[in-house]
Order: sequence, then C-alpha cells, then structure tokens
Amino acid sequence: MSPIKNNIISVLDAGGTGFKFSAVKDAREIIKAFTIPSAGDTLDDVLQKIIRGFRQVENELGKKPKAISFSFPGPADYENGIIGDLENLTHFKGGVPLKAMLEEQFQMPVFINNDGDLFVYGEALAGLLPQANMLLERAGNPKRYRNLLGLTFGTGLGGGIVCNGKLLEGDNSAAGEINRMRNMLFTQTSAEDSVSIRGIKRSYIRESGIRSDECPEPQQIYEIALGNQMGDQQAALTAFDEMAEAAADTIANAVTLIDGLVVIGGGLSGAWPLYLSKIVDHLNGHFIDLQGRKVSRLEINAVNLETEEGRSEFVVKTGSMIKVPYSSKEIWYDPAKKTGIGISRLGTSAAVAIGAYAYAMEKLG
Repeated sequence: MSPIKNNIISVLDAGGTGFKFSAVKDAREIIKAFTIPSAGDTLDDVLQKIIRGFRQVENELGKKPKAISFSFPGPADYENGIIGDLENLTHFKGGVPLKAMLEEQFQMPVFINNDGDLFVYGEALAGLLPQANMLLERAGNPKRYRNLLGLTFGTGLGGGIVCNGKLLEGDNSAAGEINRMRNMLFTQTSAEDSVSIRGIKRSYIRESGIRSDECPEPQQIYEIALGNQMGDQQAALTAFDEMAEAAADTIANAVTLIDGLVVIGGGLSGAWPLYLSKIVDHLNGHFIDLQGRKVSRLEINAVNLETEEGRSEFVVKTGSMIKVPYSSKEIWYDPAKKTGIGISRLGTSAAVAIGAYAYAMEKLG
C-alpha cells in the first residue's frame, strides 16, 4: 500500500506485562518508544494507564495525532473495538468497549487489531517482504512476492496474513489465529503449547529432570544450548528442537494455503540459529502415501533467508523464455516454486507500530 503522507498516528503494542507506546509518521517511528507496566488492581487502573500513555505521546509530539491505532490481545471484536475475556489482562471481562472509550476521551478515530496482524502488516510494508523483493530485483530475477505469513513466537503463538498487500481480517476478527492449529507432538493440544515460552520451559524441565521453580528463562536455555552457560545442554537443544518441529508443521499447514513468504518475530525469534534451519528442513521433507511413495510436504520449496546459501538459492534466476505455439512471440516461464522464511527485519515492536500506522491509514482512506 502507499501510506498517506504527513499524518501522525499514536500507536501502542499492548501485552500482558507492558504497554509500549510510540508515534509513527510516514511508516517511521518519530518518538522514542516508552513502556508502562500493564498490571493494575482494577479495570479502571488499567484503563487509566492506557489513557495516560496516549496523553504522554501527545505531549511528546506537541500536537494531536491524526488517529490512535494499536494492538491489543484477544479475544476481541476488533472492528468495533470491544475487548473480550482476556487471559493475561484478567480485568477485561464481559466485553469492554475500548475503542468507543478512547474516541470519547481523545476526540479522534481509534483502530484496534491484534499483534500478529499488525506485526505482519508492518513487515509487509517496510520489512521482510520489500527486502526480499529488493534482493530479487538486484539479482535480475523478475519474480516478485505479494503475500506474507507472519508468526510471533513468545508468551504465545500469534499469526497474521497479508494477501496482495492487504491485511486479511476475516469475518469474526479471527483471521490468522495460527495458535489454534493442532500440535503434531501432543495431538490433544494446540500448537501454542509447544511454540511458546512455556513450551520451551516445559521441555527443558522434562528433559533435565529439574523442578519447575528451578527452570531458567528461555534466553538462558538458549545460552545453555549454545554451550555459553552452565546447564543441561542436551535438554536445552531438545527443547528448541521440539519447538521447531511443532512450529514447522504449523507453518507448513498455513503456507500451503497462503503460498507466500514467512516472517517470524516475538521474544523467541532471537534464538533462530537453533531452530530456523530445522523448520526449513521439515518444510522440505516428505509424506509417505498409502502406496509407500514419497510425496513432498509442500508444493513449494522452502529456503532459509537468514543464511547466505539460502538467500542465493532464493534469488537465483531459474526461468527462461519459451515460445508461444503458432507465433513468433516468446514469454517468460519459471517452473521453480519457492518460499523464503526469515526473521523480522524491523524488530517485533517496531513492526507492530508500523503495522498499526498502515492499518489506520487504510481505514482513514
């Protein structure tokens, strides 16, 4: 999309532990982001923190923004800005009309969506998607991508989809809810139980035999896996291997329908050296059909955009000109089908902020 110029949007990335505020103009953050802890004793405490944060953004800007646009956890009716019963912000119960409240408080349009949707929108506008197309252009490859699947690995498993440059919103504010796909490792559970901070910690506890109160945080488990910190290295490696396997199956199911690039963000995205190549290997694996024959897991081939080898494979020009029957004309044909998987180019919070900006610009027309 082409963002409307010279409009400032006040943005927020809301999570269970913190509210991160910023402001965006022309798809760039223009103030230093700041965070207010989201915990409160009552719903009123939490709502006052949200209001105070947006007031502070106005004060730092020295002017009123054009609109407010932000991510907020679901379940929610995002189109109407009504927040449902939240797991991490437990004071939100029975439907809280957050959009209507803020529009009355600030006398400007307010737009809300979830973090997975706004994350992928930001990466489609100014992150991995345009960067991948730039790499193709520089290599003289005429192939261009328009579709992007975004996932966030963190407290939970979030997702969002951009098709032909447009954010897929769905009919019930529930598009891209990839966390509800089945977990291939523990089939009675959802993928989120393995592709999340709790999944990493649970695996490490099981494999190392320690008590839950002794379990290190994922960043420490990552360092243990690399051999940089004391701990059970094999247990740490197994924890990230299990996450990779569950994530890969989930991504395979989704990208089969979307047929685009894939970008990963969230608090666990920095550990990509331990799991990204394993995800790509799984996507390039096989089924075995009932006649015992191998069938490719995907119709498209996956490459790792975080490695030089993967980027080279992604941009290589594999097509050629072919003749049109009964004509002197020729047209370009490339039989190779590829997807690339990479880590957020903007950083998750910045991508959410830019996505919130783009979402508001679209709604404002």
